[in-house]
Amino acid sequence: MPDAPDVPDGPTGQPLWHGRFADGPSDELLAFTVSLGFDRRLARDDLEGSRAHVRMLGAVGLLDDADVAAVLVALDTVESELAENCFVFVPTDEDVHTAIERRVIEIAGDAGARLHTGRSRNDQVATDLRLWVRRAGRDAASRTHSFQETLLRLAEECGGDAYLPGYTHLQRAQPVLLAHHLLAHFWALARDVERWRDALARADVSPLGAGALAGSSLPIDPDHTAQALGFARRFENSIDAVSDRDFVAEALFVLALEQVHLSRLGEEIVLWASDEFAFLGLADSHSTGSSMLPHKKNPDIAELARGKAGRVIGDLTGFLATLKGLPLAYNRDLQEDKEPLFDAVETCALSLSALQGLLETATFNFEAMRAAADEPATAATDLAEHLVRGGTPFREAHAIVGNLVRQSAERGVPLEELVMTEPRLGPDALALLEPGEAVRQRTTPGGGGPDALGAQLSAARACLVEQLTWLEG
Repeated sequence: MPDAPDVPDGPTGQPLWHGRFADGPSDELLAFTVSLGFDRRLARDDLEGSRAHVRMLGAVGLLDDADVAAVLVALDTVESELAENCFVFVPTDEDVHTAIERRVIEIAGDAGARLHTGRSRNDQVATDLRLWVRRAGRDAASRTHSFQETLLRLAEECGGDAYLPGYTHLQRAQPVLLAHHLLAHFWALARDVERWRDALARADVSPLGAGALAGSSLPIDPDHTAQALGFARRFENSIDAVSDRDFVAEALFVLALEQVHLSRLGEEIVLWASDEFAFLGLADSHSTGSSMLPHKKNPDIAELARGKAGRVIGDLTGFLATLKGLPLAYNRDLQEDKEPLFDAVETCALSLSALQGLLETATFNFEAMRAAADEPATAATDLAEHLVRGGTPFREAHAIVGNLVRQSAERGVPLEELVMTEPRLGPDALALLEPGEAVRQRTTPGGGGPDALGAQLSAARACLVEQLTWLEG
């Protein structure tokens, strides 16, 4: 482990809580407890929360106008220094929150020392993180919405002509339109956006004013800061306010499930791009080569989207393990909420962007898809249902057709010949084995055939419009 940097002399060499302690913090303590390396991304939210807090202090008479103005100017200066990358951090800046307050005190003097009146780092950090989650969650939902737009556009372009085998157990089952298959991923992502909306509604609560855990004896106004920060409401219980990280766990769950959805899409891309399937061609710009095998063209984006699902699931489960044994109220364990959250948000964002680019530049091999889908056995269910329409019980029809498929495989006789010679099927059923006919048989609402596609496309467009209304609102 590298040596801890020297602590400068004077006030900047003291943590903000130094008054209780005769000795300064050890290098080991600082190395183990500081979170500045990863929580700097909360600076924007800390500045926003501090502005609302100091204005509230002025509104209730705890700070005079001159002090409020001095602190606001200092906060603006800090914001400029951070933006210009000239903000000087010192070794005793445990986190971005103490770093900003320390700098405000350096700039504004006694007025800056009043910034923390009626506030604890407990409610301050919880507020900053909720502000960050609220913003990051909307951004994640917006990225998901954009990916859905790509899937819908591809589905519209494929229309009712392109079809492929649908699979169960990774075995060819029944033909479906390619548009229908793509829209299956669209609706999974639509549920992710719905989950973001739901999770963000519960995150939209201001903890500011809860203090360390019990509120304050000073006449602070939590409703004032909640309104100023755009929260839907303030906390109802100060202990819960500072110890609640449900909103982090929920965000991690949404991210983990969305990454699982991307993983499933990635797995299909890997399969479709293989020579064995040959349903999809990857653009050079979104695939990689081999360091040894000159002929290789690898779907690394799809594989990494699949692989990173385990990472994001780990972010969720690791954090839940952190929460499970914590007593009320705040415990330093809660510092572990940020790294998994930041990692999961970034991982999912990168996966969405990369997969979207892959699909936008890929080419579908419609002929290979149709050839696989037109294999006679994929019409077996249609043959059974043909018998059902003639009055045969389904279980009996299932056995009849299953026996024909088995004989075709064992004897090497084309299924068409066996259908023709089966007295309960015959020439009328033979038309069901014509190319493309099986997919046209999928006629029920929400099904994989052309008749239902128009309604599904309309529903998908309406879904995107409704999402956009929320995102822009």
